[in-house]
Amino acid sequence: MCMPQFVTYRPCNVLAFVGFACGVLVATIASATVPSPGNYRVGQIIEPKNNTTLSDLEFRAILQSVDIIYIGEAHYTPSHVAAALQVLQSVLGGGRKPVLGMEMFSWDGQAGLDRYLRGMVTSTEDFLAESQWQSNWGGKYADYSPLVDFAKTHGLTLLGLNPPRPLVRNVAKQGLAAIGNDPQVQRWTIPVPFPADDPEYRRVIYEQIEQCHAGLSKEVYEKIYEASVFRDEGMASVITTRVKSDAPEPMTFVSYTGAGHIQYGLPVPKRVKRQLGTPVKDVTVYLHALDPEHPEDVDHLIDERIADYVWLTTLGPQGRQPRCGE
Repeated sequence: MCMPQFVTYRPCNVLAFVGFACGVLVATIASATVPSPGNYRVGQIIEPKNNTTLSDLEFRAILQSVDIIYIGEAHYTPSHVAAALQVLQSVLGGGRKPVLGMEMFSWDGQAGLDRYLRGMVTSTEDFLAESQWQSNWGGKYADYSPLVDFAKTHGLTLLGLNPPRPLVRNVAKQGLAAIGNDPQVQRWTIPVPFPADDPEYRRVIYEQIEQCHAGLSKEVYEKIYEASVFRDEGMASVITTRVKSDAPEPMTFVSYTGAGHIQYGLPVPKRVKRQLGTPVKDVTVYLHALDPEHPEDVDHLIDERIADYVWLTTLGPQGRQPRCGE
């Protein structure tokens, strides 16, 4: 269901998504403090570039000053959903209306999602059926329902970011070159033919795919990689289309995906900038469930400047998930 994630979490991945078999949150923080290596705590929001910890007020001001906020989560981690809710509330508090995009919903379920948000569908069972939840994402909807409920309560637009799973599966089987004339692709807003490959993106993503799925053939690795390209390009197209639209009031797009889709600003953020063709103010927020016994995980995220901000939250039910290869 998600991109290979960079460091802390053993990733759910493109193979899983396409159906193939394969092996209290924020504390009050002093302004601009320097985090002590190995002495991290839940609630810290760290800026890796300057290796400083932001106060709540500083972080809120940043969120209220940008056009796009990319939040990267570890799937099914309650503290990450709670963090996203705080981001949405901060945007609203700054006088801008957020548009929420979620990886957990797909394009072919958008009509059902819209009907539910407008109160035309009232039962959760009918909503999940119409939004294609089970066929495109699966898992426990209750883990993500707070975000949907927030959008409904506050009258927000909620967009499914994911291309439909059958399309992703076709790319994983046939590659990008074979889908250009696929009528199922043509009905969606995806740039075809695809832009030239991004060497930096390829280096990072291909390496992670190999680490997380050892022993596959080069041909299979390439198809998995191209499915990753397809998903990231597709998610970026949803964000770009909305940002380009003439909104009647100031709007901030809040993208909520697996952390792998925002790492280094490469997978989705860079594609949005290319598709927009004009400068855009954005930030990437990498959510990390802190295991106090493994501060090296945070050290690594900071050293690698994985995102503009690293937000430390409580561990989820799955506990620490080591990165591939550990």
